[in-house]
Amino acid sequence: MKNILVIGSTGQIGSELTMRLRKQYGNGNVVAGYIAGAEPKGELLESGPAAITDVTDAQSIAEAVKQHRVDTIYNLAALLSVVAESKPRLAWQIGIDGLWNTLEVARECQCAVFTPSSIGSFGLETPHEMTPQDTIQRPRTIYGISKVTTELLSDWYYHKYGVDTRSVRFPGIISYVTPPGGGTTDYAVDIFYAATRGEHFVCPIKAGTRMDMMYMPDALRAAIELMEANPERLLHRNSFNIAAMSFDPDMIFNEIKKLRPTFTMSYEVDPLKQAIADSWPDMMDDRCAREEWGWQHEYNLPRMAEDMLEKLGQRLK
Repeated sequence: MKNILVIGSTGQIGSELTMRLRKQYGNGNVVAGYIAGAEPKGELLESGPAAITDVTDAQSIAEAVKQHRVDTIYNLAALLSVVAESKPRLAWQIGIDGLWNTLEVARECQCAVFTPSSIGSFGLETPHEMTPQDTIQRPRTIYGISKVTTELLSDWYYHKYGVDTRSVRFPGIISYVTPPGGGTTDYAVDIFYAATRGEHFVCPIKAGTRMDMMYMPDALRAAIELMEANPERLLHRNSFNIAAMSFDPDMIFNEIKKLRPTFTMSYEVDPLKQAIADSWPDMMDDRCAREEWGWQHEYNLPRMAEDMLEKLGQRLK
């Protein structure tokens, strides 16, 4: 990677990934792509170049790619799971029509493309324990359906046109930098905000519901390491299971309570979020990622909880 474009640079993952890439490859070599009304601000704007790149407008992507001589695109434009269910047409326009536009530009300009998938690409018929890399998916949410389509379309562009497409299936991602924005796993971020502020937490996911989770530093590293991986080792491309930790609400509550003894939690289940959570894996089998490009997570639940509370405490002062 020499010149990189991050589409969706102001989003939950994109804002942190852009800064991580700039640190690794140089500020001037990483373009923060954004849409009108969601312009970069602060350090994200000041530390490097930026360009309008609306995935629904292929011309805007092509102009940014050509102007900045981009060879690698991180396409992070998508609606999160709960939001997507309320805006299905928009979710498809951004996630699939937008991906088509991105891949077409990549084909014409010979760019590599990273487009993340998700645990949401699996469904009720999927094995939930140690979910295999290759298995039945059949999700029942528009978010999940778009993610499966993302995987298949990206593979098609690789086999049909030789576009270097790669992706991972992200678990729920936990971050102290960007607040949650409409995902099913957002409770695992909200709970840290409540604990840091000394507030009682009302959990929207019922007790005993396990889901795959990952701390943001691991997620960013996974995306970059996959794009740097030797293509000759990749038997899979779109999309690799990656895992780090799996827990239910009580498990994360008890871990936080070790560090914040007065913290309290109760349950008030959100039916939509619960239905989505019930269709997702408890934990994915990520052996293919470990074998094909050396994936290794660094954060488990105790280490992540300690770091989250420390960093959030500093940010919320």
